Amino acid sequence: MSQHRVAIVTGGARGIGAAIAGALAEDGLAVAVADLDVAAARATADALGAPHRAYAVDVTGEASVTALFDAVEADLGRPSVLITSAGILLFKPDGDRPLVVETDLDHWQRTMTVNATGCFLCCREYARRAPKDDPLGRVVTISSVAAQLGGYRSSAAYIASKAAVIGLTKALGRELAERRITVNSVAPGLIDAPMLRLSLDPADDASAAANIPLNRLGLPADVAAAVRFLVSPAAGYLTGVTIDVNGGYRMQ
Repeated sequence: MSQHRVAIVTGGARGIGAAIAGALAEDGLAVAVADLDVAAARATADALGAPHRAYAVDVTGEASVTALFDAVEADLGRPSVLITSAGILLFKPDGDRPLVVETDLDHWQRTMTVNATGCFLCCREYARRAPKDDPLGRVVTISSVAAQLGGYRSSAAYIASKAAVIGLTKALGRELAERRITVNSVAPGLIDAPMLRLSLDPADDASAAANIPLNRLGLPADVAAAVRFLVSPAAGYLTGVTIDVNGGYRMQ
């Protein structure tokens, strides 16, 4: 069993989640790379080396989430860090985002179930197992600039689901504060990751970047840098906050 701090990263197989897993591994945490695509998760964990391990999880299923935590605790030890990076973004068959009037109930429910309910189930399981006092306990949820702007490339279902994540983050942050566990969120902007490429052709990168004050798309490593800070001891007095990682696309 690992003597490191243990972190679970859902959606850790690729993109932002994989970058977060790599950053936490560099910082000495033992990382459980959890994903619906366990083969991809295994490839990511193998690239990180020991003691990092891959796990299959469907974040929408209570039994699957419980089994994930059981397996990680048995293999690596009790997770003191949870990163909820698993998520989906759905489009119409022609690649456009559906308007509210075009959104069918299945689209809405599937998006909310993965992005909001999946985050809730993982956070709830973490909270149920967390000790009474853990000054290095950390939960970091992944929201989106779309939740704060109303979104330009995202559906209403995605926007609403990511707004729910921010609300859940604040609620859990208050509940776990007495245990000295912090709960924060990171809201990425336009990040050059697989999800963005569902709606943005690389040929259009320059025009998209022109709307960003720093004049470039973000990288998964930019998001991972914010997460690694929130997980660190230096962030022990931050809870219930959302860090925007968007190159100035949204300022507050």
